Amino acid sequence: MSDNSMPPNNDLIGDMLKKSEDEGGMKNLKGFGKPLPKEYFSGDTFQHFQRIAKDAGYKPHWLKLQHEISGMIDEISTISSDGEKGDLQRRVDKVNEKIAEHNRHCPPPMLKGRISLDSLEKAREVWR
Repeated sequence: MSDNSMPPNNDLIGDMLKKSEDEGGMKNLKGFGKPLPKEYFSGDTFQHFQRIAKDAGYKPHWLKLQHEISGMIDEISTISSDGEKGDLQRRVDKVNEKIAEHNRHCPPPMLKGRISLDSLEKAREVWR
């Protein structure tokens, strides 16, 4: 029996890299054409990936959310201290949606709780 009945393997990352390379996207990378430092070839592969990604300026989605949430909390706190109470609860609800998304993507030690209008100052400290 032949292997023609088997579906082809899907290599999504490989396909994305190939497409980017075909479009010339790989030549715009920082350090293109330069040898990798020797330390990248020793030790733990995952740690090296993290170091390379950090050196290239990559930020994980959850870290971007963390900065966004911090800014949103600062904005709510400023509006609250100015005495404008308008749509503060709606803004807090949006922040809590972002926090839920953050918690789905971040490492377990980085999980954070929901906020409320009564806990804005504490939330500002937690999210800095």
